[in-house]
Amino acid sequence: MASSYEFLMILFTLVFISTLQAAIAATSSTQTYKTYIEKACNSTTYPELCNFSLSPYASKIKGNPQKLCKAALSIAIKATHNASSTISKLLKQKGFTSFETSILKDCVANTKDSIDELKQSLDAMRHLNGSDKESQMENMKTWVSAALTDDNTCMDGFDDGQDQVSGTLKNRINDIILKIATLTSNALSLINTLKF
Repeated sequence: MASSYEFLMILFTLVFISTLQAAIAATSSTQTYKTYIEKACNSTTYPELCNFSLSPYASKIKGNPQKLCKAALSIAIKATHNASSTISKLLKQKGFTSFETSILKDCVANTKDSIDELKQSLDAMRHLNGSDKESQMENMKTWVSAALTDDNTCMDGFDDGQDQVSGTLKNRINDIILKIATLTSNALSLINTLKF
């Protein structure tokens, strides 16, 4: 009877140690991946936002620069889609001047263009292992730069007619566009560091 008990205790101890080692290894790996992301984000214009937005994906990104760029693009696409949706809902509200309505419509069109361009960049990234990877890299940079231009174009409309637009509306749209522009800028910075 005692030997059965001792055997179970030894077995339990071995299982416990094995589980503990696996947990420590997983924690260590996750921390290593988060450190990788933090270092990569230091090359971006907005490193804190970069690290904050990408750290939750550390276990998927691991130490892979392409996965890092894909995640950054995916985050920018999702944020831009949400921004476009928010501006579209805002546009349905009443009380805007015809000038404000026109600017909001332009912003919706610009954010939709930005989404398409970011998706084009993500698609180009899927072809980086082919023989024309340099061409695909240039395509990616071009698409993301175009998305940034569209973000800025939205805000230009407010600057052009600043005396015809309520400050509250301009500030609200500025906050929305600033968020997506910073995420897009970070994605471009990370893409610019890709090497083959």
